[in-house]
Amino acid sequence: MDVRVGDVIQTKKPHPCGASSFHVLRVGADFRIRCTKCGREVMLARSKIEKNIKKIVRDGETL
Repeated sequence: MDVRVGDVIQTKKPHPCGASSFHVLRVGADFRIRCTKCGREVMLARSKIEKNIKKIVRDGETL
């Protein structure tokens, strides 16, 4: 899956705050993502994130 730093991903399951979009801060074996609503950062394994991604929004595009 082609996810880059700076992309915004939309997930199938929402964050507990209610938002389902996250900024990608780090890509590798683990992903570091930041919630667009509350700003909390989460670090998850690549396999877990790739299953949960619904849509990838590149820089410059809108949700």
